[in-house]
Amino acid sequence: MGILNLFKGQDLSKHAIALDIGTEFVKALIFKVEDDHAVVTGYGRQRQRLSDISAGAVTDIGGVIKNCEVALDRAFEQAKVMPDQVIIGIAGELVKGTTTVIRYIRPDPKQNIAMQELHDIISRVQKRAYDQARSVLSWESGHPELDVKLVNAAIVDVRIDGYKVTNPIGFQGKQIEVSVYNSFAPIVHLGALQTIAENLGLDLLSITAEPYAVARSVSGSENDFSAIFVDIGGGTTDIAVVKAGGLEGTKMFAIGGRAFTKRVSQVLGVPFSEAEELKLKYSSNELEGEQDKQIDKAFETDCHVWLAGVELTLGEFNNVDLLPSKILLCGGGSKLKNIETALKSDWGKKLPFAKKCQVQFISPKDIANVRDETGFLKDAADITPMGLASVALDLVGKSTVVDSVLTKIISNLRS
Repeated sequence: MGILNLFKGQDLSKHAIALDIGTEFVKALIFKVEDDHAVVTGYGRQRQRLSDISAGAVTDIGGVIKNCEVALDRAFEQAKVMPDQVIIGIAGELVKGTTTVIRYIRPDPKQNIAMQELHDIISRVQKRAYDQARSVLSWESGHPELDVKLVNAAIVDVRIDGYKVTNPIGFQGKQIEVSVYNSFAPIVHLGALQTIAENLGLDLLSITAEPYAVARSVSGSENDFSAIFVDIGGGTTDIAVVKAGGLEGTKMFAIGGRAFTKRVSQVLGVPFSEAEELKLKYSSNELEGEQDKQIDKAFETDCHVWLAGVELTLGEFNNVDLLPSKILLCGGGSKLKNIETALKSDWGKKLPFAKKCQVQFISPKDIANVRDETGFLKDAADITPMGLASVALDLVGKSTVVDSVLTKIISNLRS
């Protein structure tokens, strides 16, 4: 890509790229770090072919690279700079994220907590999380020797004798409780994204689980924030549960907007591209007559199937005693009008909800540390790349004591 080779002499140390490689679109944001904010100066997107990506996983690396080049070129036309570093989002059924808690009884409660002791505790957490993730992914994929790698790791909570602390070094106490969120993915998926970054001539800053990025960017550091995040893309629905400021886990299932488009194509007997246009018109209430009635009837059944997927996925959060009643929607598929109606219906009776769910859409303004100067980031479909930019801010900042220990440990798991 010729444009990537231009303006290399500029100071790009405070600039980066957020690349959301979705089933339907590649979305690229060019942003600069300014006063603890990601200021978006360039935006571009390119539609994927049906053969490029499936259920969130890359199936044609060459095709995706070409789409990324187009999206990046369009972003460059606005930003007039092309950064060297990129953060890429990853999704798909086989991306698993969970929060692991370990409670450690100290032999000498009066001894000050030292760095080595903290290192040993977090090592135990990471080893347990890795073994659990590999076991689950091997069972679901049917490949007992499936090779998995760490995607994300973040400290969710640290408590000493029940008291929450941000830096445990120097404290005394009998019990240390550490909660760490980890997400893992098969190496074949991660390798594809690494290859894409290399072919684009970019330094890979991070590969980040997309539901983690969305949940982290909206909830921020609020200790009392609780919500269920539902990100509906073209090929998958990604779910994250945040309770009392802590990320409990992330899960995905392979039903997204593309499944609804295929239904329109089957019901009306039209090509996929035409079905996509009809689906969008239907969702915008621009369709009338018999076509509108046929799509409405077909989607009623499909939404029940999708809602059953949401219910089953939330049921897998067995570490959560009580699920948050607030549901936050984002992603291009969330704009399908039947989705909001389905979530507001009487469902989830077997799930531990305290009260009836309240459903609302995430708006770009809800991501407080990302500011858009392009004017193109307008709705729920743009939340995921903005979330990636928000997470990238933490990567260029200074590490906390706990995170610095975590970084050393996860580097071993990634190698």
